[in-house]
Amino acid sequence: QVQLVESGGGLVQAGGSLRLSCVASGSIYRIDVMGWYRQTPGKQRELVADIASGRINYADSVKGRFTISRDPVKNTVYLQMNSLKPEDTAVYYCTADVTHFVLLKYERNTYWGQGTQVSVSS
Repeated sequence: QVQLVESGGGLVQAGGSLRLSCVASGSIYRIDVMGWYRQTPGKQRELVADIASGRINYADSVKGRFTISRDPVKNTVYLQMNSLKPEDTAVYYCTADVTHFVLLKYERNTYWGQGTQVSVSS
């Protein structure tokens, strides 16, 4: 299986910056997509950004402020968050779509991290 460990959350004032990191480890043949979602109480988890070979997606609410990047050698994804706003306050979850090679077959599964809290004060 695969474990995702996030780091970098915390409390910051509006206009400040944070950088989230997420490292994937375990039985990995290939990571196809890595990304970040966020969730606030009472709301559905929403995509913030994801990255795959040749494409990057951002939620409209973070375009121009957040930057996602990936180090495929380290199986790590980063989220640089600038110009943070109070409405960015949420638990941020790392996700990875991972291909396994098991018994001569390819299997693909989605994994989630435990989440890291980001709080932005006004």
